[in-house]
Amino acid sequence: MAIFLTGSTGYIGGYIAAGLLESHREPLNLLVRARDTHEAETRLWQSLQLHFEFPKFAELLRTRVNIFRGDLTNSRFGLDEGDYRKLVETTDSIVHCAASLNRKSEKSCLNTNLRGTLEVVQLARRAQDHHGLRRISHVSTVAVAGKRSNEVVEEDKSVDWDRSDYDPYARTKKFCEHMIRELLPEVPHTIFRPSIVLGDSRWAATTQFDMVRSFVFLAGLPILPFRPTDRIDIVNVDFVADAIVTLHQKPNPKHDIYHLSSGAMAQTFRELTDALAEARGKRKPVYLPKMASSFSGLVDRLASRKGTIGRNAALLKVFMPYLLWNTVFDNSRVVEEMGSKPVPFSRYSLPLLKFSLDMKFQYQYKPWPASAGGSAA
Repeated sequence: MAIFLTGSTGYIGGYIAAGLLESHREPLNLLVRARDTHEAETRLWQSLQLHFEFPKFAELLRTRVNIFRGDLTNSRFGLDEGDYRKLVETTDSIVHCAASLNRKSEKSCLNTNLRGTLEVVQLARRAQDHHGLRRISHVSTVAVAGKRSNEVVEEDKSVDWDRSDYDPYARTKKFCEHMIRELLPEVPHTIFRPSIVLGDSRWAATTQFDMVRSFVFLAGLPILPFRPTDRIDIVNVDFVADAIVTLHQKPNPKHDIYHLSSGAMAQTFRELTDALAEARGKRKPVYLPKMASSFSGLVDRLASRKGTIGRNAALLKVFMPYLLWNTVFDNSRVVEEMGSKPVPFSRYSLPLLKFSLDMKFQYQYKPWPASAGGSAA
């Protein structure tokens, strides 16, 4: 029997796959969108090379990984009858991590998040009917809490259907949680809600640069239009993945929902910028919160431009609401159950910034070794 994981070629999904392969013995059933087997294996190699050297990856691919080439949004993932039957019959538990984070496209979020989650639910029901499903874990987001201001939000008080959402991503992920609970009442389920996932506390390398671009852009401004005492809930990806892997494999987690966040440890803008300025030997920024409205308008105008400035402004425009809400998400549940805490962003932000600038915001993937041939098999 195996763990079915969606999103293994994504950033957080790659961390989850690596954690399951390193710390547990079950095989993985991985859904990968690709034209052929070698393309699927190459996509997995790109996702997992932050975690494994190629010989180790090839061994795991041969002994622990079952690739199902399909698409999350297609009926039965677009698999033929035999492959889908095999997937149903061999899946013991599910970790659903795949999602569209395109906060500007309602179409993308509807297709991937809603239609994709519905297909995962259908698989879960068929596996449950066939032999019983041990657990389904769904990776959601704290953004399901909707528009907030100056709050500390607890897990069971996050979803308020009368509250407006920030964007299509938040809206669709909220409904995905609802589908898991309503359509799989007999299956043990766990909902994980990461906050802003930014960097690995153990090493500087990253393959995900969108939020880092915004961070680098803001870090270079002499004046910031924020309230310096506002907190921003940033969490390291290694903590997020470790929590998902550990609690998914735990026989009886204490709770159904966990915020994977910095919680009460969330740092203020001033704490973050002062630490970064000191580490770089540069002047600390000046805070002028009265400029927030003007700054947002400038970002909107710049976002329509071409080139580096336009790209940075477009990214910042997407993330601006999350920078202004001064809301953190209580993480006492996961801290108690894991016996560990997230690492403050200020401790690893400088190496992350340097790496991103050195790489010009583009990870240099190692190619598939010629000596390995077209397939690890």
